[in-house]
Amino acid sequence: MYGEMMPVGGGDPIPLRKTELLIGRKEDCDIVLRFSNVSGRHCKLVLSSGYWYVLDLHSTNGVKVNGVRVTDRRVDPDQVIHISKHAFRVQYSPVRNGATGPPPGEVLQESELMSRSLLEKAGLQRTASMTKEQGSTVPDMPIVAASQMSAKKSSTPRDFHDELVFD
Repeated sequence: MYGEMMPVGGGDPIPLRKTELLIGRKEDCDIVLRFSNVSGRHCKLVLSSGYWYVLDLHSTNGVKVNGVRVTDRRVDPDQVIHISKHAFRVQYSPVRNGATGPPPGEVLQESELMSRSLLEKAGLQRTASMTKEQGSTVPDMPIVAASQMSAKKSSTPRDFHDELVFD
């Protein structure tokens, strides 16, 4: 278990048993909240670097962390999240969840953005470990399309594939 959500004002704790939890009114959600003001797929809790993040999935009535409406926010231990009008205190230990060093970024996309190069994020660079999964035996080095690295222009689509640069 990675923590729990305690309903503010009383009620049974909701265990956080997976590293990604879909919260909403629909029965296929991991945590089902049967309230008319909760969207079918309201928000998602994601555990990253030992900390929980809440992501609003374009819900009608929104998500708040400590009273501030958010779309993507780190939820520190004992902070209160509101899913529509329903408040829950999120209780967990970052260390038990694998956290090391200072807390990660306030928003999940920012933390994930900084974990990969911009070329890789844009799909223009792959590491050889990615190609090994596809059956290649290329040594562990980045693979970059030459059109991104060279002034030479390709005249045909076949020429483009012949211009891979291995750094």
